[in-house]
Amino acid sequence: MELLRLLLIAVLASVTRAAGGAEIVGNSSEGLLEFSVGKFRYLELKKPFPEEAILRHISSNVTFVIFQIHSQYQNTTISFSEALLPNASGTGTDKGLVSILRPEQSMCTWHLETFDPEPVQNVAIPLSYSESDPIPGGCNLEFDVDIDPNIYLEYNFFETTIKFAPANLGYARGADPPSCDVKTDLDSRWRLQYDVYQYFLPENDLTEEVLLRHLQRMAEVPQVRANAVKVVTLTADDKTSVSFSSLRGQGVIYNVIVRDPLLNTSTAYVPTHTYACSFEAEEGSCSSLGRVSTKVFFTLFALLGLFICFFGHRFWKTELFFIGFIFIGFFFYILITRLTPIKYDVRLIVTAVAGSIGGIFLVAAWWRFGVLTLCMLCVGLVLGFLVASVAFFTPLGNLKIFRVDAVFWVTFSCIAIFIPVVFMGCLRIVDSLPLSHQGNPQFIFSAEHTELWIHWLLFGGLGREQLPVYKPFLHHFEHTQESTPCGFPQSFHECAFSNE
Repeated sequence: MELLRLLLIAVLASVTRAAGGAEIVGNSSEGLLEFSVGKFRYLELKKPFPEEAILRHISSNVTFVIFQIHSQYQNTTISFSEALLPNASGTGTDKGLVSILRPEQSMCTWHLETFDPEPVQNVAIPLSYSESDPIPGGCNLEFDVDIDPNIYLEYNFFETTIKFAPANLGYARGADPPSCDVKTDLDSRWRLQYDVYQYFLPENDLTEEVLLRHLQRMAEVPQVRANAVKVVTLTADDKTSVSFSSLRGQGVIYNVIVRDPLLNTSTAYVPTHTYACSFEAEEGSCSSLGRVSTKVFFTLFALLGLFICFFGHRFWKTELFFIGFIFIGFFFYILITRLTPIKYDVRLIVTAVAGSIGGIFLVAAWWRFGVLTLCMLCVGLVLGFLVASVAFFTPLGNLKIFRVDAVFWVTFSCIAIFIPVVFMGCLRIVDSLPLSHQGNPQFIFSAEHTELWIHWLLFGGLGREQLPVYKPFLHHFEHTQESTPCGFPQSFHECAFSNE
């Protein structure tokens, strides 16, 4: 009898183990991915094998969950159901959905898939929030998804623009959402504020692993505040759109934190990233930014800058040629780049020709007329132009008052003119300063950065110094935030160690 009882127990145990193993295999074959709140998970999506993400045991004090998924450049689709509805799904490299929880609901599911023929590496995370937290995209009227927590990014050679839907106040499970535009007092969503953050990836690193790892620093509110740089704060009266200077080949992650100053709560949107270039383009892709024409042009430019830095004041005509080259070449490059469709290599050649003509013209003017004051004025204006550019490259340029064209141009012009006026009484100083401050950086940046040098100089720190007559044709550049991976407002320590 005892033997039969032991045999029966053994049989029942083996059946139980077999049933449990079958359940695990079944979940795997059905593409069911288990997630935990606040925990990142790496996954690979393949066409045509969709996956289902599931979050269980959601706490009763959670009122909404944001599920987000990221990839480097291949699109991923996330939806609430297997059927892809425009108002309940999204496709892109950085996408997320807001799940508003019903009373007693403790589980959420999302469907993930890709239509790319190649496998897509992703990282995903669900984040939970309470009823006091603002809901990103809760007052969306522009984009397809009803509640849209995504940041939409567009870029061209000059600028990168991010847009997002306004947020709404949080509310309890089962309650009606607060109205978006009925009231504008402190009891409405108009009290919310939006902090826009920018985070630079390690320079010259286009690997997928690095991007997915650093995206994890930009998903949650504490990590965003600890790792990224806040560039601007918007109120409900401002447009939910911000522009930045594009840096081709430099990875940048953007995110927005919506704050409720009355309840002291905050929520992060779904971060988005860009390299300001395409990984799939046949010409000018992210992997082939270093052109031969760029290296030749800036190698010669670097040698000229090194010579001018140390010996320019002893070779007067060479100095004049250098100043004329910068003065004419700078504006001419901007003019033909933004108003003509000619290719980059041709632009460099034409810019070199135009700059050389400008340099020869200034040397000829000195040789023919010998007016020292006029030549020194050109030299001083180059220095003033550089000082004004550096001033507006600092956080000073991101002040709200300077978004007005009239204020910006009057201030910039006053700084640029003030410098040569102050030093015009001492021509030796006005001659030496521009040479050291133009020649030395010219050599360093040309030698080290080549392709990025022209972009950071012309469209980063000096990106807003275009003639006002060009402004109607130049994508409203007055709203652009200026920053670079190792520029203001970052310190040297942040540049050296923050992105390791």
